Amino acid sequence: MSAAPSALEAPRGTRTAPFADVVAEHLDAVYRYLVYLTGDRAAAEDLAAETFEKAFRSWRRFDPRRGAPRTWLCRIARSAAVDWFRAEARRQRREQTYALETAEIGESVFAEGLSPRLELALRTLTPAEREVVALRVLLELDGPSAARVLGISSTACSTRLSRALKRLEEAMADVGD
Repeated sequence: MSAAPSALEAPRGTRTAPFADVVAEHLDAVYRYLVYLTGDRAAAEDLAAETFEKAFRSWRRFDPRRGAPRTWLCRIARSAAVDWFRAEARRQRREQTYALETAEIGESVFAEGLSPRLELALRTLTPAEREVVALRVLLELDGPSAARVLGISSTACSTRLSRALKRLEEAMADVGD
């Protein structure tokens, strides 16, 4: 038996279930709560991942005498959602400012040398998707660095990039038709 307890085990001196069991029991409930809060399934997925990532990091400090695991997880989820709403409001303000500035330019926005098909496909992405593509593909930042720039978790950054690339691929196929 190892001297160092696993992070997945219950905190010492408590009668709570191991973290993996808590995740299995409460993941769906936390996800549904986040869908209700945000009204956005994709954002709820990202926030649920962030919630359980934060919960995992602080599992040793969880005290079942202060509340049930579901309550504790929902409190973490709510905090993550509030942060998301604040970031979303800031992002929308940046996008509006950027949209006004680029509307005045009237020429190729993304870069010289891009094919018209790629430029059209990039325009179909949301500003948040274009931003993650620019950071990861254009600037070649690694996942954790791009996540820090975006102010999101590495998991959320990877998910956003994956979705953006999928939409870009679909848009390229549509533009080519």
